[in-house]
Amino acid sequence: MIIKTKLSTEKNFFRDLKKDLEFDSTSNSQVQETAKSIVNQIKQRGDEALIEFTTKFDNLNKRSVADMEISKSRLMEALDNIPKEIKEDLKQAAERIRAYHNKQKGESWNYKDSDGSSYGQKITPIDSVGLYVPGGKAAYPSSVLMNAIPAKIAGVKNLIMVVPTPSGEQNDLVLAAAMLADVDRVFSIGGAQAIASLAFGTKTIPKVDKIVGPGNAYVAEAKRLVFGTVGIDMIAGPSEITIICDGKTNPDWIAMDLFSQAEHDELSQSILIATDEKFLKSVNESIDRLIEKMPRKEIIKTSLKNRGLFICAKNLSEAAKISNFIAPEHLELSVEHPDQLVDEIFHAGAIFMGKNTCEAVGDYCAGPNHVLPTSGTARFSSPLGVYDFQKRSSLIHLSEKTADSLGRIASNLALGEGLHAHSESANYRVIKKK
Repeated sequence: MIIKTKLSTEKNFFRDLKKDLEFDSTSNSQVQETAKSIVNQIKQRGDEALIEFTTKFDNLNKRSVADMEISKSRLMEALDNIPKEIKEDLKQAAERIRAYHNKQKGESWNYKDSDGSSYGQKITPIDSVGLYVPGGKAAYPSSVLMNAIPAKIAGVKNLIMVVPTPSGEQNDLVLAAAMLADVDRVFSIGGAQAIASLAFGTKTIPKVDKIVGPGNAYVAEAKRLVFGTVGIDMIAGPSEITIICDGKTNPDWIAMDLFSQAEHDELSQSILIATDEKFLKSVNESIDRLIEKMPRKEIIKTSLKNRGLFICAKNLSEAAKISNFIAPEHLELSVEHPDQLVDEIFHAGAIFMGKNTCEAVGDYCAGPNHVLPTSGTARFSSPLGVYDFQKRSSLIHLSEKTADSLGRIASNLALGEGLHAHSESANYRVIKKK
């Protein structure tokens, strides 16, 4: 298989690399119009429209939205039904995710100045959060755990999960994960109609303050449309992996790590940066030998052909510079001394250190969150965490003395801006000389 290869020494390397990283992120007009229509119908007609869309798109005939709620007893039944080994693996994953995210909990703080005035920050959880989970034949229990656990650790009291169940097909793994993650309520609804129901509320579906979780193009567009009415986690682009390798890792391992992201969909991007062209050729040979064994080989082939990239760098420091330019969602440092190289990495969603650490374990059970910034947004965004479900309020408590001194400053600055009421408000706290 021929994968596009670039040398870092090429003229206009970074300009051309930028083009290689681009993809068409705009929704097509049909998706936009359909999602907009659905969102507006839900906003106007609530439960009535939700029943219509659920019947139409999911072939789920229910007389009321209340009938679409999945009970806690059904969640427990699902947990009991899954094979013992899978149940234990799911529990271990949940425990590891919980342990990692417990360390992210923000704490309120304050301090006092010499005049006795105090300043601080109050941390409070978001009251209500909606979690979208793909459903039907697709099973993404990991998405349930990665989104729900940090929300509950943050203190979210009302966590409402929505999951489509086409023709009534419920996935026990997804429902079991919801039970383990302490989700409060679950509804068998999906698509743009589910997002709108959570954003605006209906007679039956509670209105939430923030919506998280992955979905298809209609779900993504609906999230875009309701942003502002509610908060959202992100509008995610295609999955990405960048691997920096010093040539000392088994080429088969590297090939399979590239496959692990390429198999998501045709727009996924897999990039290998190495310091030796011979090693790049070895990995290519491994790809040719291993790819035919992959059940999703056609998706992998299309992804690697259209968006795969091999880069030969002069040294590992240059490789780090290139990676920072890419700002990948997932970054593997498959090198002998990852602890040294990581100091040169500034932009990456998640960093997997050493040849033994594959991205796949991060998706499921290592502990850190797998909801990560894509499309270069790791330059300014972070993985989903407890902090995404908490709010920060500033605290200011002035003594009489400080109110006097700061009042004089604020009054003058307000006048400079032409805001006289601001000035007078501050002046009222100024101690008048007798």
